[in-house]
Amino acid sequence: MSRTTLIDWLRAQDDEMLAGLLSARPDLATPPPAETAVVVVRAGTSGSAARACEGLDTLSLAVLEAMILLRADLDAVTVDAIVPMIGNGVTVDRVKAAVKGLRRLILVWGEDHDLRLASGVSNALGPFPGGLGQSKPVLAEVDLPEVINDLSEPERRMVVSLAHGPPIGRTKDAGFTGSLERAETPVQKLLAKGLLLHRDPDTVELPREIGLALRDSPLGPVAVGEPPLRTSAHKAVTVDSTGAGEAAEMSRHVENLLNRWSEEPPSVLKAGGLGVRDLRRLTRDLDVDETQAGLIAELALGAGLVADSAATAPEWLPTAQADVWLAATPANRWATLAAAWLDLPRLPGLGGRRDARDRLLVPLADELRRPHAPADRARVLGALADLAGGEGVSDPEDLVAVLAWRAPRRGGRLRDDIIRWTLREATALGVVALGALTSAGRALLDEGTSAAAKRMAEAMPQPVDHVLVQADLTVVAPGPLEPELATAMAQVADVESAGGATVYRIGEPSVRRALDAGRSADDLHELFRTHSRTPVPQSLTYMIDDVARRHGRLRGGTAGSFLRCDDPALVAEVAASAVAHRLELRRIAPTVLVSPLPLIEVLDELRDNGFSPAAEGPDGQVIDVRPRGRRLASRAKIAAPAPRPPSQERVAELVAKVRAGDRASASRRGRSVRLAAGDADTSGTLALLQEAVQQGRSAWIGVVDAHGVASQRILEPIRVGGGILEGRDSETDEIHRFPLHRITSAALVEE
Repeated sequence: MSRTTLIDWLRAQDDEMLAGLLSARPDLATPPPAETAVVVVRAGTSGSAARACEGLDTLSLAVLEAMILLRADLDAVTVDAIVPMIGNGVTVDRVKAAVKGLRRLILVWGEDHDLRLASGVSNALGPFPGGLGQSKPVLAEVDLPEVINDLSEPERRMVVSLAHGPPIGRTKDAGFTGSLERAETPVQKLLAKGLLLHRDPDTVELPREIGLALRDSPLGPVAVGEPPLRTSAHKAVTVDSTGAGEAAEMSRHVENLLNRWSEEPPSVLKAGGLGVRDLRRLTRDLDVDETQAGLIAELALGAGLVADSAATAPEWLPTAQADVWLAATPANRWATLAAAWLDLPRLPGLGGRRDARDRLLVPLADELRRPHAPADRARVLGALADLAGGEGVSDPEDLVAVLAWRAPRRGGRLRDDIIRWTLREATALGVVALGALTSAGRALLDEGTSAAAKRMAEAMPQPVDHVLVQADLTVVAPGPLEPELATAMAQVADVESAGGATVYRIGEPSVRRALDAGRSADDLHELFRTHSRTPVPQSLTYMIDDVARRHGRLRGGTAGSFLRCDDPALVAEVAASAVAHRLELRRIAPTVLVSPLPLIEVLDELRDNGFSPAAEGPDGQVIDVRPRGRRLASRAKIAAPAPRPPSQERVAELVAKVRAGDRASASRRGRSVRLAAGDADTSGTLALLQEAVQQGRSAWIGVVDAHGVASQRILEPIRVGGGILEGRDSETDEIHRFPLHRITSAALVEE
């Protein structure tokens, strides 16, 4: 067997393999590794190995578990030894293909006849590989089939149950230490016979040897092949038109949310999020269920259309971005929401569930934040993107099973739920329809927001410029209305039902709303006369005129502050003063003046002009309204972005750096100089490097970059001066320049 180490093996691989490793496992590349040894040390940590295992399919995980059972962390094994451990008709070629993928991630290393398990993998996969317990070597010398046959039926049922995993069980008899004669229960008898292991006062464990003796194959049933995915073929135009309908509906719901929260913003809970009462009100207002309402609120937050006001009494308020969104075309509105959902680092589907402390999880709360949610959505949509255009999944549970096989460890206990939530949310957004990606959804994944908006615009029906007014004072819009007409109809009528055609209802309150917005009765008559393809009923004309006749007789206004005095002469003096114009004071009664400015400004100006006003509260008592000092608004938390693989250019730089570090580590060094921590005197380094230039010798240098990351390399110094070392890398022939103050050590290389 080979005696090479993983570091030696990885150094012997080509640059393409190292680049693929750093791309597939980006945590190994941050911060930039100085040499191969650093890469191997990072890869061997349990956390890094666990992250790498999250992307493995069921067969690859079975190969790793088989190698753990074969003790491949201690001695090399062969592919031929792994095959019978998995069983279930798996072929050597399938196992070799799985090993090749594991080798690219350096979870295993070596050739097929000399395979070893990388450190960290055993811990990453947990204490029970293949659902088997720890080994009890003494049982290897026992005739286990005969022992098992001699067990009583209750004892046999217990060991068979534990043999198929997990191999531990909780029981009050776990602490039994008596003899077989004193044993009464099946657990006590198995403990006395040495066929169960004592883990703690409440837990027993079945030894690995017993589990293997009771199984048909060492790892038990392993799904070596991906489950079938049943699909249905649809016309692409049908998928796109269905998705466009859902997209329009979602945009309408978000618009209604913005309108309602503009008028009555809900409070932000003390712990953050949207309260149950406000969620139920939103559910009633939008006529959707709570799950859908939570998704709509999350989309508005993710797209930056609403935010926490961060005031003393915080509320969820629309932002200035909401006005930009409302003015956009329907397709661009959708694209904004869809892109926000795709990158949303949150799981809206968690809303309504309870956490480990039995606390209710509500929409917009921090507890719904999951940095890896975008990657999970991309995985689900990527599986649909692999299907042909118009081809959709017949049953969502088929996709759940397929993705669970492809990555059984990804997503934890929420793995299957995340897939279902993603399909449901994508369907509600029009990214998916009839189980298939829409053309706009596919463009969103492949080409970006602009291309997706263009595809959605093509799928959406063209806006219409007319409506159908009915005798019962309902108005039917036979399609999406042109923006100006849609705005006018929203002012004068209420939506009664939406879909392919929208039905509006006109009533006195809605007509009054249009008049409040500044429209006259003549404007409303002209609106229906020019845009209705059906005759305008007389009842509508009479109602508009009747409401307009009564509208505005009683008027109200706003005032920021008021001044009152029992002496009309003093009020008149203030109104006639020069300061009255600056304060925009208006007399509404002989003893009352009002101003649109805040009271504190009015009082300060009057005092500066010789008057002596006092402030009063709602009860008429004098109060102190002087400011209490400056306050800083609360700042929104900035979420750390999800980790992304480095670019190809960055990977190439990292590979070059690692190779340079390897050459430096392998070099024989002669006389050296090292700076102590905090030492700013570089004269020794300068002298050594100048000597290397004069003698034409290579130099080993240790460098710390601007980010504090250390590296080392071998250079042929060309010039030293002006605080800069300029040298050539003999392997790549590249010229490098390093500030002398960043060189922490240097040495001449012995030939």
